[in-house]
Amino acid sequence: MSFSQLGLSEAIVRAVTECGYTIPTPIQAQAIPAVLAGGDLLAGAQTGTGKTAGFALPILQRLSAASQPAGARRPVRALVLSPTRELAAQIGDSVKAYGKYLKLNSAVIFGGVNINPQTTMLKQGVDILVATPGRLLDHAQQGNLKLDQVEILVLDEADRMLDMGFIHDIKRVLALLPKKRQNLLFSATFSDEIKALTDRLLDNPAMIEVARRNATADIVTQKVHPVDRNRKHALLAHLIKEKNWFQVLVFTRTKHGANKLVEQLGKEDISAMAIHGNKSQAARTRALAEFKSGKLQALVATDIAARGIDIDQLPQVVNYDLPNVPEDYVHRIGRTGRAGSSGEALSLVCVDEHDMLKGIEKLIKQSLPSEVVAGFEPDPNAKAQPIQLRSEEHVRGGGRGRGGQGRGNQGGARQGSSRDGAGQSRGTGAQLGQKQGQGQGQRRSAGPQAPSPSGARAAPPHRSGGRGR
Repeated sequence: MSFSQLGLSEAIVRAVTECGYTIPTPIQAQAIPAVLAGGDLLAGAQTGTGKTAGFALPILQRLSAASQPAGARRPVRALVLSPTRELAAQIGDSVKAYGKYLKLNSAVIFGGVNINPQTTMLKQGVDILVATPGRLLDHAQQGNLKLDQVEILVLDEADRMLDMGFIHDIKRVLALLPKKRQNLLFSATFSDEIKALTDRLLDNPAMIEVARRNATADIVTQKVHPVDRNRKHALLAHLIKEKNWFQVLVFTRTKHGANKLVEQLGKEDISAMAIHGNKSQAARTRALAEFKSGKLQALVATDIAARGIDIDQLPQVVNYDLPNVPEDYVHRIGRTGRAGSSGEALSLVCVDEHDMLKGIEKLIKQSLPSEVVAGFEPDPNAKAQPIQLRSEEHVRGGGRGRGGQGRGNQGGARQGSSRDGAGQSRGTGAQLGQKQGQGQGQRRSAGPQAPSPSGARAAPPHRSGGRGR
């Protein structure tokens, strides 16, 4: 099957072909006709499957078939909400690339950067707007845009959107939209919260699921290396040197842990940098650029900070710390094994994390093979110690870092501090209420997903983070 057989115009097919894509991925083959049909859609797909093109291409097709009169100020006709800056930027790049031969324009807005250029761009009129929730609401409050003519709404990575505590922002955005519109919800995992959200947001949606629920990619080799907690950094350094790894993405539970690990790897002459919410925009941009170019052996990241890392053939992902929430394991290892390439996901597991490992294996419905590395045998008499379950990535620090929510082990109740630090808020999909939800919850700003069948074109990396006035 070709893209032209899916009902896309010659102009769109030409642009897609120039991007190097000729055969739609499974999610694209199913999603594009469904979106063109005009109904609501619930789509489940792992990262790296080309799901961005699954909604971007039919949106371009639908809007270009009914362009606005020449000379009129362009209203926002399609709105794509993204949980992070990285994802928003990558989606925006994809929309521009796929629509290069169409008379449509698009824009991307997110926090952490100067708001004034965005204001100028919005006042000129935009057909397709990609945004993070907090910055979108900032512009709406300042009167820089109206959303009363939105025809299509996309919630991308909806599971992550809820996980980051954006439910109140979503409710406030919905209140600005017309009741009659097409809703598209894309999610890598389907939790109970996602099901509750879809029940209230979507109207008799078509459902597409190209991978087993909460499944991990079959082409990713997964393995556990048992090790004592105080020897994890030594084992990681050993593996990187012995296997001559480059472009290894390492996940830690906290920002402090990421910084400490970078220092430890540096002492082993291993080039490494960290990305997390406390890093400046310039530091995050430089770290991602060097990692994508292959200059950096290891990139150490917290879960949210890694959302924008999309490389065609990222070979290794290492869980230095197991995630507090089992679903995050699926997200993490989805960074490798993309677009038909094989990948390897290793987890360094100490005695403290045995219950977390059981939760992950229960979620993915398989037991992960375990292999002890010679010279790093764990102490059989070691006793488990409590793990800090409130991730630093989700706790408000000083200054203008973004608020988030601590996450209990095994996906317990999620609680987040409000963006201005005043009070607490709890948000889940079940709280959305009506389809056109109302609510004045405290909001957060965050502010791209490889849209293509073969992974992402490198996009300007931007981190989800503070309100970023």
